[in-house]
Amino acid sequence: MSERFWLLKKIKIHPLFWLVAAIAAVTARFQDLILLFAIIFIHEMGHAVAAQYFSWRVKKIAILPFGGVAETEEHGNRPLKEELIVTLSGPLQHVWIAVFAYLLFRFDVLPGQMYTQIGEWNRAILFFNLLPIWPLDGGKLLNMAFSTVYPFLRAFRMTICCSFIVLLLFHAAALLNAPANLNVWAIAVYLYAALWKEWKQLYFVFIRFLLERYYGKRDPLRHLETIEVDAGAYLYEVLESFKRGRKHPLIVLKNGVEVGKLDENELLHAFFSEKQTNAKVSDILYSY
Repeated sequence: MSERFWLLKKIKIHPLFWLVAAIAAVTARFQDLILLFAIIFIHEMGHAVAAQYFSWRVKKIAILPFGGVAETEEHGNRPLKEELIVTLSGPLQHVWIAVFAYLLFRFDVLPGQMYTQIGEWNRAILFFNLLPIWPLDGGKLLNMAFSTVYPFLRAFRMTICCSFIVLLLFHAAALLNAPANLNVWAIAVYLYAALWKEWKQLYFVFIRFLLERYYGKRDPLRHLETIEVDAGAYLYEVLESFKRGRKHPLIVLKNGVEVGKLDENELLHAFFSEKQTNAKVSDILYSY
């Protein structure tokens, strides 16, 4: 129980939420604000509790006008099954919220108007968070889908590009229906900024993925996927082909003929511990 209360200390209210609160104060929609905050809080605690169950390191839980973000130290090296559970633990909270609100309404505990408002907010937050836009839950699910097929770096790059396209479409549709809606602008600005930040940090995220793969002990890689590499290829080019959840034995080729084999840890050791950032595969092969 004390661990659950510890999570509460991680909650941070994003400035955009205070903007929405100010709008609610001006328009006297305090009830909507309270319902919105409660649903978002339950959603994010679903993520946080699931993350804590798997011993993820929760940095903070940011409450936003349209949802929230449970930021963790883990990124890309935990099992996809774990990440799927943590990601879906937020949207799943909306199911019991809907059932609980319906029971309260049926037993005349909850007024009809409030029940309708809860239903509308609950559905809106759920469906919005499932949009395939990073860092929403839908964007994380999209990234997991790409990661099952493509290397980590390419999958993350594709996630950001697809997210930007979907965000443009969402923003355009929202502006056609409500061009003066400040909430829409606040949401759009936040998501554009988040995508731009992730794009600028793309290689930092990739290096963190490799570091956790090299030094981390939490996720043993059980699935082997052999990669054929040219002896003249640079180490960073080979590292960019690494996938999540895969252990990569390397077959080294020269002029199409196998000249040796390497383990991925040998490349990671040379890249990080020996600082051979500009080395080629042949340099590593012939040093062992």
